[in-house]
Amino acid sequence: MASRAPAIVVVAALIMAAAHLASGSGYYQAAAPFTTSDWQDGSATFYGDDSGLGADFGGACGYGANDIQSLYSTSTAALSTPLFASGSGCGQCYELRCVNSRWCNPGSPAVVVTGTNLCPPNWNLPSDNGGWCNPPRQHFDMAPPSFLILAPRVAGIVPVQFRRVPCQRSGGIRFYVQGNYYWLLLYVMNVGGSGDVGDLAVKRAGEPDCSYMPASRNWGITYQVFAALGNAKGLVVRMTCYSSPRKTIVVDDAIPAWWSTGLSYQGSNNFY
Repeated sequence: MASRAPAIVVVAALIMAAAHLASGSGYYQAAAPFTTSDWQDGSATFYGDDSGLGADFGGACGYGANDIQSLYSTSTAALSTPLFASGSGCGQCYELRCVNSRWCNPGSPAVVVTGTNLCPPNWNLPSDNGGWCNPPRQHFDMAPPSFLILAPRVAGIVPVQFRRVPCQRSGGIRFYVQGNYYWLLLYVMNVGGSGDVGDLAVKRAGEPDCSYMPASRNWGITYQVFAALGNAKGLVVRMTCYSSPRKTIVVDDAIPAWWSTGLSYQGSNNFY
């Protein structure tokens, strides 16, 4: 009779490897990658400085002028309320193309933008005549350089087709740290894959997983933890994306010991 020991050894090794991944650097929860959605109908306008850069392109989400310039450049848009989704839409990526308008640029070229701001409703104007961001409209108020890929400035507003696409980011997730000794506030940026974050928790480096403290969304891309964490140890951040399929990663190499508020830190992994 053949021995079953080798099979048992293999199974045990797999279990040990899984346990090692779950407790070590770069832990992730296996999930299918975020994929491109079907086309939907919407509309687009443009706003802000002609450069397409500056804090006015990221205010409602929490991106500063430096974040816009270094991470997203002019490929941004303010989202109408249904797309903004109370801040969950911050960081999501969309491909847009102009359709069914005499103003569409030849060939209807497409552009990919990141949602970085809210286009608020204007209830003093009808949704078909000036109130372009009034719900339930799915509308993109774009940085001028991105809009001009779709249509000339004279168009003002154009009908578009749009679809969610995976966010292609360079490098790992970035955290801008704010708060004080009793309250940690993390700005979460440069998120790949679905581009968004649904759940976030923080613990001190070297502590067991039961030490994770759940964070709540403060606004936009900001998450808060009401705890006296100190900075003698680095911080480990566990996060799960908002959009399906939901995937979890742990960033344990971004925020080092003796971290300081007012600084940005970037890890090596992302939602890819």
